[in-house]
Amino acid sequence: MAHEFTDANFQTEVLDSDKLSVIDFWAEWCGPCRAIGPVIEELSKEYDGKVNVGKVNVDHNPQISMNYGITSIPAILFVKGGQVVDKLVGAQPKANFVKKIDQHK
Repeated sequence: MAHEFTDANFQTEVLDSDKLSVIDFWAEWCGPCRAIGPVIEELSKEYDGKVNVGKVNVDHNPQISMNYGITSIPAILFVKGGQVVDKLVGAQPKANFVKKIDQHK
């Protein structure tokens, strides 16, 4: 199960982590977000213990979205060492996520 990142836990779960974090910025009303939901869940299982894979609901956590200038969703940020190292915007095939994860983990 993908983590749920929030305004409250983002610092400790993502920024302070020594692992690569893959963060899916999404909303319930967003069709493409729902389309990649199963891919995010698969990645969460496949990389369990190696990569932090999670989601940020932009409607419930506006602070994180503002901090990272998220204007289009789904937006997937790849964060390592507290810094954004890569980004994907829009619905993408799983292979694109795997390529970015393997590049940065």
